[in-house]
Amino acid sequence: MENDSTVRRIKAGDTQQNVSRRSKGFQDQSGSNGCDDAKRKPDFGLYLLSEGILVVLIATFIALVWGLVHLSVQQLVIGKSTGGFSATRAREHLDHITSLGPRTVGSLENEVHTVNYLLGQMERIRAESALGHHSITVDVQRPTGSFSIDFLGGFTSYYDKITNIAVKLEPKSGAKHFMLANCHFDTVANSPGASDDAVSCAVMLEVLRCLANLSTPLQHGVVFLFNGAEENVLQASHGFITQHPWASLVRAFINLEAAGVGGKEVVFQTGIDLAFIENGYIYHTKYDTPDRILTDSIQRAGDNILAVLKHLAMSEKLADSSEYRHGNMVFFDLLGVFMVAYPARVGTIINYMTAVVAFFYLGKRCSLPSNGGGRYVRELAYATGVTIISWFVTMLSVLIVALLVTLLGQSMFWYNHFYMSIILYGSAAIGKLILVHTLAKNLYYGNVRRLELGELFFDVNLLLWCCALVSLSQQGLCSAYVPLLMVAFPLAVKMMLTAEFRRRGASLKYSVLYLLGLALPYLHSAFLIWVVFEIFTPILGRSGTEIPPDVILAALITLGSIFLFSYLLHFIYLAKSTKWILSSLGTIFIVMLILVSCGVFFPYTANPASPRPKRVFVQHTTRTFHGLNGEVEGKDSGLWINSFDYTGMRYITPHIPEINDTVRIKCQEQLPFCGYPWFLPVKFLVKKNWYVPAPDVTPKSPVEFKLVSKQETEWGTTKLSFEVKGPSHMSLYLKPHANTLLSSWSFGNGTPQFDLNGEYFIFYSHGLDAPAWNFWLEIQSTSPEHPSESEEMILLAIASHYIFGEDHKTPGLSDLLRRFPAWVFASSWVSTYDMYRF
Repeated sequence: MENDSTVRRIKAGDTQQNVSRRSKGFQDQSGSNGCDDAKRKPDFGLYLLSEGILVVLIATFIALVWGLVHLSVQQLVIGKSTGGFSATRAREHLDHITSLGPRTVGSLENEVHTVNYLLGQMERIRAESALGHHSITVDVQRPTGSFSIDFLGGFTSYYDKITNIAVKLEPKSGAKHFMLANCHFDTVANSPGASDDAVSCAVMLEVLRCLANLSTPLQHGVVFLFNGAEENVLQASHGFITQHPWASLVRAFINLEAAGVGGKEVVFQTGIDLAFIENGYIYHTKYDTPDRILTDSIQRAGDNILAVLKHLAMSEKLADSSEYRHGNMVFFDLLGVFMVAYPARVGTIINYMTAVVAFFYLGKRCSLPSNGGGRYVRELAYATGVTIISWFVTMLSVLIVALLVTLLGQSMFWYNHFYMSIILYGSAAIGKLILVHTLAKNLYYGNVRRLELGELFFDVNLLLWCCALVSLSQQGLCSAYVPLLMVAFPLAVKMMLTAEFRRRGASLKYSVLYLLGLALPYLHSAFLIWVVFEIFTPILGRSGTEIPPDVILAALITLGSIFLFSYLLHFIYLAKSTKWILSSLGTIFIVMLILVSCGVFFPYTANPASPRPKRVFVQHTTRTFHGLNGEVEGKDSGLWINSFDYTGMRYITPHIPEINDTVRIKCQEQLPFCGYPWFLPVKFLVKKNWYVPAPDVTPKSPVEFKLVSKQETEWGTTKLSFEVKGPSHMSLYLKPHANTLLSSWSFGNGTPQFDLNGEYFIFYSHGLDAPAWNFWLEIQSTSPEHPSESEEMILLAIASHYIFGEDHKTPGLSDLLRRFPAWVFASSWVSTYDMYRF
């Protein structure tokens, strides 16, 4: 039997716990407990948990759950070779591709050197497998096209002679149906792109070799697409899907991507898309190097991709996928040990059946004699209200703390110390949840038996999860499996432990078994929470200057705390006291807040083992503004600096004093895209910019822009035709006058897309040997009178971006880059901005 330091015996005669008249909502019409005390059986042998044991139980449970999640993540990285795929050969490909340096569209590194290496390896594989069962056909595609995309607010993309390498592997007898596997070998500027996405191309080369040398011929074929323009926002993918003859043969595809550097590959949508997600802090930076990708990680990714492609290429399902179509699929794995997958329609049936069982359980509780007169329903409603109020109070309190940290100038203190954010915001969230429920227990439910309260609040969380299950199921969302787990397992364990709970109360045995019953749903939920933080925490370091990242992170931590705390709330009402728990959490919070306020935690580091760089974009640019007759109305030059996180130049100014608030600029709303050379339309995310005066830039290959023709159409519009010659990357900005509209253009389907507050953004890129860029616009007047020749119809600006080659840097830009501290990653290039009035 437990001793007094562990549990507290509650007898029917206890004056504190056994009261004939109950407070507040627990009173029925006669003021009693819903049944006479004389009829109540004495509660001999019922126990409450001591505070110390409660802390040990919960802390051990959470530590084990979180530890198993991390262990599973590490184990998933360790791949065991099946004897086919060789990570060593794949690493050789990876090392060679990344040794070429950044591979931006239009550069020799991307269009020539990488292409030649890939073609050479494909030819070797073809020669090696020439006597086998398969044939290999290689096609280099140079597509030109245009499309609009709803990304970053929406913009239009135009590409010219970019590069795709498509490889068709099929049985020598031929194939009619194909799988598609896609990777991309191009990179963003200033990054070697090992994880994004050279490693995927290295894996695909090795998978191609393995499949080509199979001793048994495939039933269907596989197209391997080595995509040369993905970082230009899917241009090469569009070129293949809309223009390549093999695209019509594809029945299913796998896209290999990256949102981080290394780690395990995660299926993030059933296209099938797989991506590396770990260590996103160095994604798209100079630190994305091959040495950070474990060979074992490559092995596991290769084995998985080879197995999937081989299975589908051997399957009859690929020939007529409609015959085997199940609609959406519910799929998830449990710590990588095994996979669960079933059709969504089956999931809906399971969901509703589980919900019915849960509501039946709650209905049976309502029908107990002691809960007559609707008492249980009333108290369930009151307790649900208390729980929901605790959520809002907790969220509000933690967000206030996050705003305070932001106002103190300590935003992103956690960027290099993630668990410090858990300590600060997590202690605030958990402490506030416990405090609200402790106050409810002691004040609102002061005269109610604790064991009854414990059951009541278990029922509340069961009800709330059940409502979530029904709601998501009604919306047809496959993620309804999460509340399914959070209903089925807790309900099952509670029903199995009912006899133990009624006989002995919150005994140590009951508490341990209860937590064991929660283990599986909590393990999976903790893994999902890990994925969320692994992806979104680094993203907050590149989400712009306008969104306070501490508010977002604090909200995520609070939601995670509420999520995981749901069924643990049961113990708050079964504990003797929470005084020391609240005192400890309060002390931790106060100490942590003081440390954060004093600036103890610096957000960034250049530690080679685990870099956390601050992202800065720097363009040495010259801006030229032309009048209606083509004359130059104004001109200036400078170093245009964008901070891609919330801290702006706060930590950089001490190192480079001239980058301060005196050179911070505001958007010039009357000019297209504020009058600056935005590479992509992200001005709404990055509104804090700095402009340090500098000498003019003089590219050896300056942009050439001219109006080819201007004519009045029969349908009452003015058609302007233009020709542009310039570098591989340019941005076109259009801003029609207030009394005109852009009615048609030569891009996409001819209809102008994505009016961004009266402006249009067109992103342009080209490969090698591209001709001049020709396009036209049609402008229609909205005023009753047709505009005269002297009236302005539209502002047009063209920005050129020299992101590689001899025009990539200037002495002034290089000098500034050398002055940045080591923990800054500055992506930089030369640009020009020319604005014209028509």
